[in-house]
Amino acid sequence: MIRRPEGALTDYEKEVVKRLLLDGKRNQDIQALVNLGRSATINSARITEVKQNGNIQAASEAEVRFFKAKKESLDLRTGLNLYDDERLVRSREAMLLAVHVFNSANLQFKTEVFSVLANIAWTYLLHEYYEKQGVEIVGEDGRSLLLSQMTRRADCPISQGMTDNLDSMKDIRDAVEHTLFRRSDLKFLSIFQACCLNFDKAICDLFGKSKTLKHELSFSLQFAQMGFDQLNALHEYDIPEHIQTLDRELDDRLEDERATSLEYRFRVVYTFENSTKSKSHIRFLHPDEEEASEIRNVLIKKELADKAYPHKPERAALKISEQSGLVFTTHNHVQAWKKFDVRPKAGVAQPQNTNRDYCIYHEAHSDYTYSDKWVEFIVNFISNEGNFAELKTFR
Repeated sequence: MIRRPEGALTDYEKEVVKRLLLDGKRNQDIQALVNLGRSATINSARITEVKQNGNIQAASEAEVRFFKAKKESLDLRTGLNLYDDERLVRSREAMLLAVHVFNSANLQFKTEVFSVLANIAWTYLLHEYYEKQGVEIVGEDGRSLLLSQMTRRADCPISQGMTDNLDSMKDIRDAVEHTLFRRSDLKFLSIFQACCLNFDKAICDLFGKSKTLKHELSFSLQFAQMGFDQLNALHEYDIPEHIQTLDRELDDRLEDERATSLEYRFRVVYTFENSTKSKSHIRFLHPDEEEASEIRNVLIKKELADKAYPHKPERAALKISEQSGLVFTTHNHVQAWKKFDVRPKAGVAQPQNTNRDYCIYHEAHSDYTYSDKWVEFIVNFISNEGNFAELKTFR
């Protein structure tokens, strides 16, 4: 049988196992301890081999204590170990602290503390990334790479939107040091929210999904239950001129496309519409997530219905025929929306209760139009001969 080298005990592990055996520990207990945090686990035969090998020296008591301490410091949820992954542990904790401080009702210096801690979190994160890439992060002068230096590198692993956000975070941090900020925290809330979401995406992309902070945080920077009028009044209250100027400079220095990126500033527009219970609650998603791309138009802008749902039934049937190369009639179209429950039947009390992915009701002229997504969905469905035959018999 071929053994995987990563599944074998290291010399250090063999010495620790030998000491534990001499101390009378059971094979299965030793095996369980050694396997903690191991990407490739060992079986009981490896423990037996150490027991039978008289040439292996036993580790000292101090070495065994350290081995146990290191194993016990493993976070099973994230897979991080304080001894081996200190930068990532510090990085996550810095972002956790940043959000907790900002959400605390008892603390006043929210922007100052958040901008400093967020900078620390991102610096540790990219230090860890570059060290694993073999890049020397400490120069001859003993100084480590600054966050701004790493984001300027050609091989920087984060997007332009994330870089723009971090540039603004640095400017905010520099501007609020040793100066009065008064009640300006809300002024940069959207930049801070984007910074949180960007961080979670970056740490998951670079080091695995288990490193997410979503289990500890919702990433919603909230203050208290406040009405919209209160928030609006607070947003404009008592903000020093130099902070107003900084806010304008942050907006003006980027082109429109970069300034409106969700990775730069996080924006939500609340609208009221019918929704199933499973979709009715508020959640914060990173713009690159699959589901976020589907709801982007709701969160960012309100599109005209004629643009988002351009196809009347006759046109939708024609487009499906053209794209599929099959004969698809308006009768087939009726069968399709009934089969997939895209819109209610005629004469119902609430005709607007449609599947908004595919169809919308126009109250002004009492009819329905359909989206490009609907056309694409039906084209894909009827590309299967059996599906199309089934659709034709639907009543």
